[in-house]
Amino acid sequence: MAPHVLALTVDLRIAQAHSLKEKRTVVTTILEGARHRFGVAASETGQQDQHQRGELTFAAVSAAAGHTTEVIDSVERFVWSFPEVEVVSTHRHWLEIA
Repeated sequence: MAPHVLALTVDLRIAQAHSLKEKRTVVTTILEGARHRFGVAASETGQQDQHQRGELTFAAVSAAAGHTTEVIDSVERFVWSFPEVEVVSTHRHWLEIA
């Protein structure tokens, strides 16, 4: 049985960040929270040099596709729960493991 891997990429706007340091505080809180709460891999994957934009990617791996989807659903709700960020877009993609 092959593992099921689902990645979620979230494009964020952080209007209140007036410096990269302020942005990193928000981004780090989200990434660390998702890692600890949901056991996912999490990283800032784009727009690192823009202080009011960010791209975060999360990945979950499980033996069951349904469980993987549930975990990523929870991560997405978690990101949306931060009032200091505006979710501009999200994208999910399944990765195939040969």
